[in-house]
Parts: sequence; C-alpha cells; structure tokens
Amino acid sequence: MNDLPSDVRPAGGHAAAAAPRRIIAVANQKGGVGKTTTAINLATALAACEKRVLVIDFDPQGNASTGLGLDRRNRKLNSYDVMIEQTTLGRAMVQTAVPNLWLVPAAVDLAGAEIELVDVPRREFRLRDALGQLAEPFDYVLIDCPPALGLLTINALTAADQVLVPMQCEFYALEGLSNLITTIERVRRALNPKLEIQGLVLTMYDKRNNLCDMVAADVRGHFGPKVFETVIPRNVRVSEAPSHGKPVLLYDLRCAGAQAYIHLASEVLQRERAAEGVPG
Repeated sequence: MNDLPSDVRPAGGHAAAAAPRRIIAVANQKGGVGKTTTAINLATALAACEKRVLVIDFDPQGNASTGLGLDRRNRKLNSYDVMIEQTTLGRAMVQTAVPNLWLVPAAVDLAGAEIELVDVPRREFRLRDALGQLAEPFDYVLIDCPPALGLLTINALTAADQVLVPMQCEFYALEGLSNLITTIERVRRALNPKLEIQGLVLTMYDKRNNLCDMVAADVRGHFGPKVFETVIPRNVRVSEAPSHGKPVLLYDLRCAGAQAYIHLASEVLQRERAAEGVPG
C-alpha cells in the first residue's frame, strides 16, 4: 500500500485527524454496473489512506462480504440480524485483512427483511438507528446497496449523508437512472433532508470502444461536475480479485483497475476537503 500517490497518502506517514463520520450509500438499481466492486475497492483505498472505514454489506447476495474474504460460514451475525434488531452493528462487524477496514457481512436471510418489516413502525429508519448506536469511531461508512429500490435501499438512503452512483459505460447507462434520482429526491423530502448525491463514477470503461467515449460524454453532459473525473477501466484483474477473496488493491496493486480506485479515493477526499473549505 506504500505505492499510493502523494495526494492520497497522509503527509509524513502519520494518521490524519479523524474527520466527521461520512456515511455513503453506494447505489444503483441496475445490476452488473460495478457497484459492489466500487464499494469494496474504494473502501480499501480509503483505509490505505489511514481512514477508519466500515463497509456494510446490505445486499442479500453478500458479494461485498465474499470480495473482502469472509467465508459464508463465518457470517453468523450479519446485517439481517441488525435489521431485525437481534444484534448491533458493533457486534456484527468483523475486521478484514485490510488494516483500518471493518465489515458488517450480509446473508441471504436479508432478502426476507422487507417482508418481515412491512408492518413495523419506523421500518425505514432501522439502519439509521443502528448507526446512531455505533460507538466505534469511523471516518467513512460505505453501504453496499442491493440492485433494487426496495426497503433495504430506502434504509440505506435514509441513513446516508451521500449517494455514490456507479454507472457502466454502456448504451443503457442512463436508462433507469431517473428512477434512482426520483427515489433520492423522495427520501430527501420525506425521510432524510441532508441526503445529497456525492457523485457518479463511470465503470467498465474500454478505451478501444468508441461507444464508451460517447456514453461518458453523454453522462457528463447530463450531470456535469457531479461525475467523477476518475474512470474505472474494464480490467481482468478487477474481475479476478473477488474469486480470491481480495479487493483488487490487494490482489494486484499495480494493475489499471487498482490504480483507478486509488485515484477515485483521492478525488473523494479532495471533494470533501473542498466542501469543508479546506485548502488542497
């Protein structure tokens, strides 16, 4: 991890002062857009910057848990148990192989939470309430949302400060995005006034494909500075890493995909400093 660029590494190698906890929902109701890949690799890159990071796997498929190396047999306490209030986030989280990075795993039972909670008061606030009881200090909490706009995603948006939207560089990139934007607006009005779109990140970019450039230009035309400058390339090492239970930054730090996520983390930190009026 010492190969991080200078604008990502803390100066002098010392831990940076703890920033106010930032809760980011990584969301897109379209599947296969690199959402989980972005969540675990951005989290790893932020942890490499000596930020304390918690990933909450909120997708019943549990891919973020697998990608961070947690075997399904070791997910005895998970986000489902948190949602039905059988445990706390503090008890459910486990430390990963990445220093400064913790995980609340998911289990397939999470798919039934929407039905179990249908008549429960304040069902949209379950995750926010759980985070409010979390005693451990974290600089960033990243919530890997399921590819749907149901109760789980609503809980994540209600708990979050910001939404990060991964978008695949393909013809239908903008299709369905209006539904997500509408959902974000409704959550902001009814449940979480502080919620904002942190940004959109273009994923699976293939520089050999002219369509990718057209899609990127189209997305930037629609959303302007909300789109991150960093583009995540289509990269075989990124695809291979989850099968080894590792983020790509641990699997192959020098590959193009890993370097892209390092620069995305740098851009996230720079945007936060700019929002807080901090120079540099």
